[in-house]
Amino acid sequence: MTHYKLNYIPIYCSIILLGFLQSCSEDNTFSEDPFVVAFSNLSANFQEIETIQDISLVYSEISQETGTITIQIEAENAIYGIDYRTIPEASNQSITLQILSGAVSDVIQFEKLNPFLDETTSIQFKISSIDYSNAQIQGYSNYTISAQASLGGRIFPNIGGPNEANQVFIDLSSQATTDVIRDSWDLGFYNGDVFRVAINGTIYMAAGSLNSTNIDAVTSESVANEKKQIAVGTFDPSNEAYIDAPNGNILETAIDEISDIDSENNVYLINLGYDVGSADAITGSVAIAGDARGWKKVRILKRDNGYLLQYADLNDTSHQEIKISKDSNYNFSHFSFNTNTIVSVEPEKDKWDISFTVFSNIIEGAGSYGYSDFVTQNTKGNVLSYQINNNESTYEDFILSQVNSSEFSSNQITIGSNWREIVPEHKLLNDRFYVIKDPNGNVYKLQFLAFTNNEGERGYPEFTYELLQ
Repeated sequence: MTHYKLNYIPIYCSIILLGFLQSCSEDNTFSEDPFVVAFSNLSANFQEIETIQDISLVYSEISQETGTITIQIEAENAIYGIDYRTIPEASNQSITLQILSGAVSDVIQFEKLNPFLDETTSIQFKISSIDYSNAQIQGYSNYTISAQASLGGRIFPNIGGPNEANQVFIDLSSQATTDVIRDSWDLGFYNGDVFRVAINGTIYMAAGSLNSTNIDAVTSESVANEKKQIAVGTFDPSNEAYIDAPNGNILETAIDEISDIDSENNVYLINLGYDVGSADAITGSVAIAGDARGWKKVRILKRDNGYLLQYADLNDTSHQEIKISKDSNYNFSHFSFNTNTIVSVEPEKDKWDISFTVFSNIIEGAGSYGYSDFVTQNTKGNVLSYQINNNESTYEDFILSQVNSSEFSSNQITIGSNWREIVPEHKLLNDRFYVIKDPNGNVYKLQFLAFTNNEGERGYPEFTYELLQ
């Protein structure tokens, strides 16, 4: 199998909003960049805070001296010391943070004392002054804790470096992230109004129907020809039939809709794809695929408004069975052959918006193919998105009134790999950004800032986003 390899080191954005340029006067003397302190995010939802929440601040550079930061607190329907408190402790609704020489960040600990705070409560932290040489207040100078959707911020999805071991599901309105090892599941049983089963495209699984309904009669020898075809990355256009439709249409899975009539449900040959890779990668490249995981044979039937999965190794003359019920809170119920159980993968269907993942996509004329650094949207949870190029508007200037609802797409790969370039050169594409509408109607703008770390290693994406209101 061939995988994309990037050899590009993008401009690294250490602080989202800080894009400072040196200015030049007429006599060609250069001014020193200011020392800036900013919140790393704009807000948090106190309903997501159990007891303690860190409020992070970041510096534009390593501090070279000591100093202080003064932060004012403005609260509506919340009393300091009764409903909440902070570390460091506030005095007269003001917090003083120490800047230590050699530091790059600081933190305030917010503690929720009253578990019954509601949507009438808002607590705002505002950077009011910085006592430090050549300091300025720029960027995210306010941070709000309320019951409202997140105002935005910066997120570094933990996809796991060059092996990209994790699928990362992100809920923009709560800033919640869920990391799942890619090879921890195999099949996804759809919980919607049709009976469909997805395969795990993040590890390059493939599935093909056999001309048999007797799972116990299928052997490795009897499917020798099919094993040559049912795979990802063979450069044969016909292999598109063996993966789920990249657009996310649940009616276009590699496994046909499960019939009410048992005799109409054939056995499927399942190529289990590859373990998550563990090899070291050349800087700027990836090592996605490890050892081949082998094969399974499966047959899926309807039972009690749910599924009956029959499965076995190819040369087994008997099979195992498990009933899988539908759970309307989730897009899928996921099953693992490794554990022979249902496993937790995606968050609830209305609690995630986008996912960073490895992905089985299609290249026109070459069939199915493996992609890394890929972003999908939660189409089945009604998340919509579209792309805007900078010649239409810049990310910084784009406002809610400019949103064009007719442009929204339900295609789960609207973002896909379009935020970074493979050919003719490897680079982050910073001439575009995205508009995303979540299941609750919140509309965000989102821009990618990086897909490598400071050393140029792949698998370290970064993006900034902001609620449009």
